[in-house]
Amino acid sequence: MSERDVFEYALLRVVPRVERGEQFNAGVVVYCRAKSFVAARTHLDEAKLKALDTQADVVGVRAALRAVEGICCGGEAAGQAAGDDAGRRFRWLIAPRSTVVQPGPVHTGLTADPAAEVARLLELLVH
Repeated sequence: MSERDVFEYALLRVVPRVERGEQFNAGVVVYCRAKSFVAARTHLDEAKLKALDTQADVVGVRAALRAVEGICCGGEAAGQAAGDDAGRRFRWLIAPRSTVVQPGPVHTGLTADPAAEVARLLELLVH
């Protein structure tokens, strides 16, 4: 059996109208400390977004989801977080906030391949 490491993940939820509390999953952020790995994958279902709020800012929501992916990648795409390690970027991304794109609770698991977990969780919990 291959070596498995602990990983953490949080779903990214779109809450078009915070005051109503309606939400749907639009991405996942995965962090594996042992591998210094952090990544996010997103998928915006525009039909769901428009069903919850016909006036929703699709371009803005898509930009917010892309920003999460950029922060995970590091470098220039991470903006002020560019110099932070993977764990610090993950912790910043999962901090609660009252915006249209919100992180869900953190869950844990074991994996031999954190990059594969990102794809698996996106398919299982978002698509």
